[in-house]
Amino acid sequence: MGAIIFNSFLFFILIFLLIILSMVWPPDSPWSPWWRTSKNKARAMCKLAKISKKDIVYDLGCGEATALIVATKEFGANGVGIEIDPLRFFISKINVLVNRVSTRVKIIKDNFFNQDISKATIIFVYLVPKALKRLKPKFLKELKPGTKIVSYKYEVDLPLALYDKVHEIRVYKIPNNT
Repeated sequence: MGAIIFNSFLFFILIFLLIILSMVWPPDSPWSPWWRTSKNKARAMCKLAKISKKDIVYDLGCGEATALIVATKEFGANGVGIEIDPLRFFISKINVLVNRVSTRVKIIKDNFFNQDISKATIIFVYLVPKALKRLKPKFLKELKPGTKIVSYKYEVDLPLALYDKVHEIRVYKIPNNT
């Protein structure tokens, strides 16, 4: 019995340390850090992108689904979150249920490179620069001209439409000549 308690304790310490480490992950790492989007940042993202009930918001690497929940509850959009990490996927599903938006927000457990994102009118990304660079061809291939990509913190090599320096939010638009 003592060994089970000790092993469980070590397991939880390891998980805790991994979460702490992921919060200070280097931005050029190919691995996904556990960065969180606050409700205030999510609200600022939605306002800058002028999200409305006509929008379908995709959040690539949705984490805890905070941005999708704000976009849905406060701005009337519908949303799709794509999360590969099983723990974050589970947390986002719980958050969607607790916030009573499960009829308007769908969470998918998968790699977002495997998913069709062509129905999006707006894409949220809070991803490391290497992932954003890899996503550009997918954006240009699958997204309709005029689709907005809202990036928190990091730049995307696409035409910049709006920039909120205070909140570090950039809105890009897919060009007509892709």
